[in-house]
Amino acid sequence: MAARRSTTAIVLALGTAQTVAWAASYYLPAVLATPMARDLATSPVEIFAAFSAALVVSALVGPWAGAVIDRQGGRGVLIGSNLIFAAGLVCLAMAQGKILLWTGWLAMGLGMGIGLYEAAFAALAGIYGREARSPITGITLLAGFASTVGWPLSALMEAEIGWRGACLGWAGLHLMLALPLNWSLPSGNLAVPGPAIAAKALDSGAKPEPRKARLTMVLLALVFAITWFNSTAMAAHLPRLLEAAGATTAVAVAAGALIGPAQVAARIVEFTLMRRMHPLISARLATLTHPLGAGVLLALGAPGAYAFAFLHGAGNGVLTIAKGTLPLALFGPVGYGLTQGLIGGPGRALQAASPLLFGLALDRWGVQAIWLTSALGLIAFLLLLVVRAAPSEERG
Repeated sequence: MAARRSTTAIVLALGTAQTVAWAASYYLPAVLATPMARDLATSPVEIFAAFSAALVVSALVGPWAGAVIDRQGGRGVLIGSNLIFAAGLVCLAMAQGKILLWTGWLAMGLGMGIGLYEAAFAALAGIYGREARSPITGITLLAGFASTVGWPLSALMEAEIGWRGACLGWAGLHLMLALPLNWSLPSGNLAVPGPAIAAKALDSGAKPEPRKARLTMVLLALVFAITWFNSTAMAAHLPRLLEAAGATTAVAVAAGALIGPAQVAARIVEFTLMRRMHPLISARLATLTHPLGAGVLLALGAPGAYAFAFLHGAGNGVLTIAKGTLPLALFGPVGYGLTQGLIGGPGRALQAASPLLFGLALDRWGVQAIWLTSALGLIAFLLLLVVRAAPSEERG
């Protein structure tokens, strides 16, 4: 196992690399889609359609990437993601029409499938085994600022050197910053037993009974699909939703700015006060914050905008950690990467459709569309009630 004195260095390196990965992929279209579409004589809708296709690609390659990390460790896969991200960004920068535009985004999808949280979590599980919960929380604390850093930096580069220059700038950050940081990670899986020991553990009954394990995986896949749907719906439409509740544009923007700090604050609470609890407990609580915030918004209208944004952000922050810690706690580190990929795939696919589906609901029902995401949040809570940990584990 990696020496404990190196844990901080590993978390700082991987967290910073993840910040670059998220800022230069998931958060890129929000700033660059409009100038990109204008220059390529298309519409932002097509840019977001290509981005949605990238999310589908990421869902498809996730299980494969996880299986590779299980066998070889995460360093090589994460380094490869930086190279692929850079290639995709260069394709976008060179695009003069649809071919390179779509090629670039599909390459970005491959990068997202092997280079975002799921891969990083699997890499940490390979290094620390069941002790990976704190490092997982640590990298999400750092990468929680990806939009805070990414959006202004993308906007600054676009203003100074154009959207093509911004894509090249992010490609350079992947190669000169994120790649060396991922290279500094330990190689191999230091804390996961080899095949013979793993097989013996399975034979001894250390893992859940197969039928129960499959059911748990299905339930978690549904929970995290709901989480991705709600998170992406709010990321795309929060200002419109709050304005539909009666808030001014200024209030809607100010409330939206609370989501990032709320996510980080909740992760700090999870890292400190809740670290001894089983992650199943914190995940159950987190699924309730969005419906609770929605109730405040519907009851108070515009004055409830800030409370809704904060509660949604806090729950989303904890659920992001739960995507990594809950499968680890329930299934252990053996085969964790593949498990992560299988559980996370449906969520990535549903995430691709989320902006369109919630946008249609918002157009038709206005602020009452919040009932859709609130109902989904409550369903996620009920599904997590079905998931059971071992009695000693659930007590933490």
